[in-house]
Amino acid sequence: MTLTKQNILTQIPKVDRVLEWPDVLQLLERHPRPEVLVAVRLILERLRESVRRGTQTVLPDNGDIIAMIASELSRRSAPSLRRVINGSGVVVHTNLGRSPLADAAEQAIHTVSAGYSNLEFDLECGERGSRYSHVEGLLCELTGSEAALVVNNNAAAVILALSSLAQGRDVIVSRGELVEIGGSFRIPDVMCQSGARLVEVGCTNRTHIRDYLEAISDTTALLLKVHTSNFAIVGFTAEVTLAEMSTMGRKAGIPVMLDAGSGCLIDLSPYGIKGEPTIRQYLESGVDVVTFSGDKLLGGPQAGIIAGSRAVIEPMKRHPLLRALRMDKLNLASLEATLRLYRDERQALTEIPTLRMLTMTPKEISLRAERIIRYLRRHLPDSVSLIRHPGESSAGGGSFPLLQLPTTLIEIRIKGASPSGTESTLRQTSTPIVGRIHRERFLIDARTILDNDFLPLLASLQEAVIMLAEK
Repeated sequence: MTLTKQNILTQIPKVDRVLEWPDVLQLLERHPRPEVLVAVRLILERLRESVRRGTQTVLPDNGDIIAMIASELSRRSAPSLRRVINGSGVVVHTNLGRSPLADAAEQAIHTVSAGYSNLEFDLECGERGSRYSHVEGLLCELTGSEAALVVNNNAAAVILALSSLAQGRDVIVSRGELVEIGGSFRIPDVMCQSGARLVEVGCTNRTHIRDYLEAISDTTALLLKVHTSNFAIVGFTAEVTLAEMSTMGRKAGIPVMLDAGSGCLIDLSPYGIKGEPTIRQYLESGVDVVTFSGDKLLGGPQAGIIAGSRAVIEPMKRHPLLRALRMDKLNLASLEATLRLYRDERQALTEIPTLRMLTMTPKEISLRAERIIRYLRRHLPDSVSLIRHPGESSAGGGSFPLLQLPTTLIEIRIKGASPSGTESTLRQTSTPIVGRIHRERFLIDARTILDNDFLPLLASLQEAVIMLAEK
């Protein structure tokens, strides 16, 4: 007998009846009752809607309904923010949390978060201290600056510096440096929020010293240079160097500020990564203050770092905005641990994941890809094929926009699945895998697969094979 929609709808059990089923009672022992109740209601309502649309013509048995409820509970119980395997080849991937932390930074977070700490307590004199003292000395040591300050990100650092140095006054910027980075973050908008007045000089591709000199007036508070981060202007170009700006600023009695964006503490040119001076080199050019990120090329936690002359930075320490922009204890602990690694360049290059990934040689990456493939082949079914291809990685994070690093890519083919189907399914696994599709191939980059990714990478691939087989 063919059942009508109404017949099926009347057979769908009521919520209170489902809550009495033995298997659902077991779910109630493992999950809060309100969560189970929501899951039951959602599944039953989905069944009703499927029947009304005509896509559900047979009522599932109780076991299938229980499985759907359990699946919904698992989905609702899973944290929204979770670990992801970065197979994209973008080392500092903003959407994937930028830089992974060094083991020392991770341990510092655990130590400080597990109990109380001397965040703002001077243990020597037994009085209130400053949270910034934990990293200021290290930053001065590593950059050569007279003073330093940290806030919660580089945008905050720029706003604090502009508010402190130029509120209600003019800031001169080259038109070619009025950048917009991810999330519609625009330098003109930041300047507006700080209360400073933007004065554009030069043209998009060419700015000269005379452009700045002609714009300087009694209301000029600051000369600002902005790193172009995620784009480059090539061809018929001209720009004023930091050294030239610093000389001009000293003669005019006007401070010079650089928004360095990513910020680098180690010269990476010996590793084939050129064109990015270190923060120390920027300061040695004569600039008064530099702002940069902690979670990009530095390889630490999210932070905005301000380094420069004491005369410029001291007023920022007293600015009312600082409290709203300050870093929390966990990021401070992580940043301190990361900075300590920089005291030994070899240790920094070995233990800070971002630096390690950026400076890996093509041979090292090729061997790494081979290790990954051998490991996966031992445990995956024959329906999964793994094929090596040459390719390129990028630095990401608004740094080195033209840099392409030679790498080894691993193509993943799952029998019966298209590249887009494989990509989509791997994003839905317990530990999502993010790769890229190129020339009808789903690829992961061996450069950005971390050592502790091997086991979850295998588990996610095994999970994807099952998920695709069930479709």
